[in-house]
Amino acid sequence: MTESRPTVILTGASQGIGHATVIRFMKEGWRVISCARQDIPEHCRRDPNWTHHIPTDLSQPEAVDRFVETANAILDGQPLHALVNNAGVSPKTSYQERLGVLNGALDGWRAVFELNFFAPLKLARGFAGALHRGKGAIVNITSIAGHYVHPFAGSAYSTSKAALSGLTREMAAEFAQLGVRVNAVAPGEIKTEMISAEYEAFIPRIPLERMGTTEDVAGVVYRLCTEDFAYVTGTEIFVTGGQHLL
Repeated sequence: MTESRPTVILTGASQGIGHATVIRFMKEGWRVISCARQDIPEHCRRDPNWTHHIPTDLSQPEAVDRFVETANAILDGQPLHALVNNAGVSPKTSYQERLGVLNGALDGWRAVFELNFFAPLKLARGFAGALHRGKGAIVNITSIAGHYVHPFAGSAYSTSKAALSGLTREMAAEFAQLGVRVNAVAPGEIKTEMISAEYEAFIPRIPLERMGTTEDVAGVVYRLCTEDFAYVTGTEIFVTGGQHLL
């Protein structure tokens, strides 16, 4: 049976920005195929638009390959209209200390880049054919930390997100030949399960004088995947309340 709903594949869907983005796409009537290390709550499974969730650890290269194979089998030759590369990791020490250039094992850096950079690259390649059929869009979730030295985000995380920003531009140029747009969304200080109390100190430095919500980010991601942005590619949108201006 041919699927009449537009379809989005989204990674890191079980919590935070990813979960809010899934909810937004479902409210708009999209079919959702997702993955995350964790399973999703039972009440989410009852939504007819969230048709498939595949528990996957995208930090493992072979798991990325399996997810691509499984999701493409679900698509069964039908078009894909959006890919949202949201899964990411920002490790800290056991004392919640920022991991910088001088501390932390290099293997830790490789693990961060595997999930934050190489997984989006491999997923874009793996779903290129389906996205071409759907004349779809890719949205990479980067970060304000990819553009300046952040006091809490570690160096490996920040540089991986800076690399993802650069990859977005390169992908936009190449995927345009397939009729696929590629953009990025760079969140600032967003209230999620990962935010600790010290982040409140950022609020005086945010022109809009509040931390962002996951829904703030989800709305921008969704719109980038619609015809409203049909002539926009290679762009990174800052969802920071103006923090990136200061």
